[in-house]
Amino acid sequence: MTADATTRVVVADDQTVVREGIVMLLGLLPGIEVVGSAADGEEAVRLVAELAPDVVLMDLRMPRCDGVEATRRIRAEHPGTQVVVLTTYADDDSLFPALQAGARGYLTKDADGDEIVRAIDDVLSGEAGLSPKIQRRLLERFTEPVRTVPHPPDEPPDGLTAREVEVLRLVAEGQSNPEIGRSLHVSTATVKTHINNLFAKAGLRDRAQAIHYAYRHGLAQPPQIARHLMG
Repeated sequence: MTADATTRVVVADDQTVVREGIVMLLGLLPGIEVVGSAADGEEAVRLVAELAPDVVLMDLRMPRCDGVEATRRIRAEHPGTQVVVLTTYADDDSLFPALQAGARGYLTKDADGDEIVRAIDDVLSGEAGLSPKIQRRLLERFTEPVRTVPHPPDEPPDGLTAREVEVLRLVAEGQSNPEIGRSLHVSTATVKTHINNLFAKAGLRDRAQAIHYAYRHGLAQPPQIARHLMG
């Protein structure tokens, strides 16, 4: 962030005290102007459309529209606005869907002002604005003993059908069940059936495990941020 440039930021967090605290902190940081704050994802999307900020600091667990869905909509509809997740959660179920939705930065709420400024600078310059803890988690996850194979297998693993593989790829892209249904021209109920079947066949517990399974078996590519960190 150059000395004469001001970065316009929207803050999205459903907890009023937390949201106001973040706004107050950002107001003390050089080169940052908070132009709006939102109590949920729907409001965040609306403010981005109205205000065209440079960056949204996005919480994940919010009512009406959560941070992952809001991030996906913002990145699809307003690609000039970058998203940095600022959340309490650093678990895989939170991290990977957020990155797949298009977040370029990911911080936990113990981040200080310098870390927030650095993450904002990074995403505006095209880099990944990740805290050291998140970078380590990504590297650990993608350098586990079973590595992603370079090409998809000739036969789907664990007896998955072609349609189940297709659904799995879309899960790994971060699509929700309704979005998968629209992509494949099937009902949401049918998508749920495919997901339940592939989870049972592959011994998967949740979507985070499914995403890693897809990468590990060469059925999907890791997000660009993870590939960048892996060199």
